[in-house]
Parts: sequence; C-alpha cells; structure tokens
Amino acid sequence: MLIKLGKKLLIGSIASLGLLTGAVSERTVAQDIHSMPHTENSKQTEFQRIEQPLWVKGAVTVSGLGLIGLNIWWFLLSKPLSQKAASRNGVQELTITVDGGYEPSRVVVNAGQKVRLNFLRRDPSSCLEQVVFPDFHIAQDLQLNQTTPIEFTPSKPGQYTFACGMNMFRGVVEVK
Repeated sequence: MLIKLGKKLLIGSIASLGLLTGAVSERTVAQDIHSMPHTENSKQTEFQRIEQPLWVKGAVTVSGLGLIGLNIWWFLLSKPLSQKAASRNGVQELTITVDGGYEPSRVVVNAGQKVRLNFLRRDPSSCLEQVVFPDFHIAQDLQLNQTTPIEFTPSKPGQYTFACGMNMFRGVVEVK
C-alpha cells in the first residue's frame, strides 16, 4: 500500500513539475518573441540568448538535483519488501501479489522444508503473465485475478531469484 502511494506521489510530482516548467518556458518564449527587434537584415537561423531570471535557474537546478537524488534512492538505496513465509502443517506458505511487480519481492524460507508460494496476479500486462524460477526449473503461467500456487523444496541455503517471463520484474527467495 505504501509503495503504491509512493509511486502515485512520484508520478504526480513529475507531472506537476513538467506542467510548471512548460508553462513558465512558454510564457518566457512568448514574451521574448514579442520583444525581439524585427529588422530586414536579421538572420533567422542564428541562436539568440534568452536571459532567464535567477529564480528560474535555481528552480531548474534544484529540481534536477532532486530528481537525480530520487533516482539514486529508488534504484540503489531502497530496500525490497521482505516477508518470512509462515509454516503450516510442514509447508512454508506465503501469498505474493503480482501488480506492477511482486509484493513482497523478497521471501525468507527455511532450507529442507516444502515451500508454497501463492501468486495472485492483478496486473493485466503481458509481461507478468508468467513467473520463472530458473534454479528450480519452474515456469508457470499466472491467470489474471486468480491465485496460482507454486511448490518447491529448497535443499540448501542461498538466494534464488524469480522473474516475470520477460525478466523485467524480479524477486528473491532467501533460503536460510
């Protein structure tokens, strides 16, 4: 829920910034066109310097640095959501929601015990139609708005990845 709110906030902020930048630059260009002297001898192919107010330069710089910082945080510093599978009747079980990725994207299980991951697919995109566990030789189609169980038994500790059919969205099963 928190990740979806963060995504909506990020998209809304970027859209607002784009609209604000477009509105400011159109007004500046329109003012500059009307203030240009029109002479017969002026060349239309040369670039002309457009002076911007200092606050516009500062706002663009701060916005750019903020977006760079957001990219660094998003791709390098944010940690994937992790959840330990609950053990019931000797089976470690967890439901993973497939909606723009996998939630949780990191699953913690114990070695030598059967694992059942229930994939509930809510995203209609074709990329998420399939989930692949290459280390366990599993490739399973996921039906839209249905839960698909996938069972396997990890024999030794380690990290085992799973991904969509196009390998764009990924998750990890951490075996302890």
